[in-house]
Amino acid sequence: MRRTIFFLVLLLAGNLISSCEKSDIDFEDEYKKSYRAWLDFKESSDNTYNYTVAGASWVGIAWKTKLTVSKGVIIQREFKYTFTQGLPENIQKEDLEWIEYQDEINSHGSTPAAEPLTLDKIYARAQNEWLIKRKSAQTYFETNNGGLISSCGYVPNGCMDDCFRGISITSIQKGE
Repeated sequence: MRRTIFFLVLLLAGNLISSCEKSDIDFEDEYKKSYRAWLDFKESSDNTYNYTVAGASWVGIAWKTKLTVSKGVIIQREFKYTFTQGLPENIQKEDLEWIEYQDEINSHGSTPAAEPLTLDKIYARAQNEWLIKRKSAQTYFETNNGGLISSCGYVPNGCMDDCFRGISITSIQKGE
């Protein structure tokens, strides 16, 4: 009987300690729910999909990047400026819009195009970088893409221009 009581007390103490642990990430419950939605989507799409990332600057320029993933491998990255007011007048036409295919992905190095990341890597980055609790920043997390990440990142306190560190995904679709 003493063993049983000792075991129950030990079990209750362990549960109490583990339930009091604080999370290291903001939006932990929402992240976990979205991650489960991602795993379901990944399975139902055979890890073949495309997604579009939007970006903009306070100077007025805006752009989008579409990434195409086939069976977990990025096979294409498309970039296009969607609003060009504020760009230098001497920008080359081929820098305004381009497509990179599998072997040339990342060949346009000095552009605001989204990094070529799979959604697996985006979820890992969200958990390990963008959603980390910080006293010196405001954190954001939204799931407007059928439960999948749509906005995830943070803005350092006091920052005024182009401060968002993270990702803004406008659409995620199953591929063929």
